Amino acid sequence: MKDLFNLSGKVIIITGAAGLLGKKHAEVIAAYGGNPILLDLSLNSVDEYANELNNKYGVKSAGFMVDITNESQIENNVKKLVDIYGKIDGLVNNASINLDKPSEEGNTTRIENFALEAWNKEIAVGLSGAFLCAKHYGYQISQNPNGGSIINISSDLGLISPDQRLYMKSNVSDEQQSVKPVTYSVVKTGLIGLTRYLATYWAEQNVRCNAMCPGGVDNNLPADFLKNVVTRIPLRRLAKVNDYQSTLLWMLSDASSYLNGAIIPVDGGRTAW
Repeated sequence: MKDLFNLSGKVIIITGAAGLLGKKHAEVIAAYGGNPILLDLSLNSVDEYANELNNKYGVKSAGFMVDITNESQIENNVKKLVDIYGKIDGLVNNASINLDKPSEEGNTTRIENFALEAWNKEIAVGLSGAFLCAKHYGYQISQNPNGGSIINISSDLGLISPDQRLYMKSNVSDEQQSVKPVTYSVVKTGLIGLTRYLATYWAEQNVRCNAMCPGGVDNNLPADFLKNVVTRIPLRRLAKVNDYQSTLLWMLSDASSYLNGAIIPVDGGRTAW
């Protein structure tokens, strides 16, 4: 049974790998023998963390600066990876932009004030970037004799609408109340559609595609927000930073060999209500 979760020798791409959860995804892959390939705009961050993983777990992790909205950069990275490793086994589409704070010049999170430039940028990273990565890294996975696994990191807010009451502040007019921006819901819902498409596209090549829909992470959030948000969650808490690692491992490994096209909420039960 232990062998079902073994990732030894597998080459697995992680986008947005310098972020909090990106690093946790990389850690569990390395802990089970896989070679996490860390992609981000910050080369120093991913290079340093790849070295950490190599020293700790004896794997062959590597970091690369890749702008996933730039198709030529992705194509060049694919060529490098195939030259180095000979294959690609998995892809974790983790990168996204998640900005909640309004501008000092006015509340730009509200849809009536939301700039088209911000919309285009966030869609480009979170959704178009995932498409481009699937197009190129996913194709390489389809060339493997044994296929592989693609995981799109969606969100509980890809399944339900954000409860904007969580962001409300007293003594602030309705027009200035902060909200969860529209782009976050659109991107995370779009990833679910991309998941279902990819689940059938390379199925004959044994490429599985599934989506994980995590809830929020308890990461130094304001006390008032934390007190309110846990009332929406049956387990009465937000996730710890390592709560998603076991689910990711299962979805990447042969332990989930019959899982395909699945949308997996890991949210403490929030979307059950």
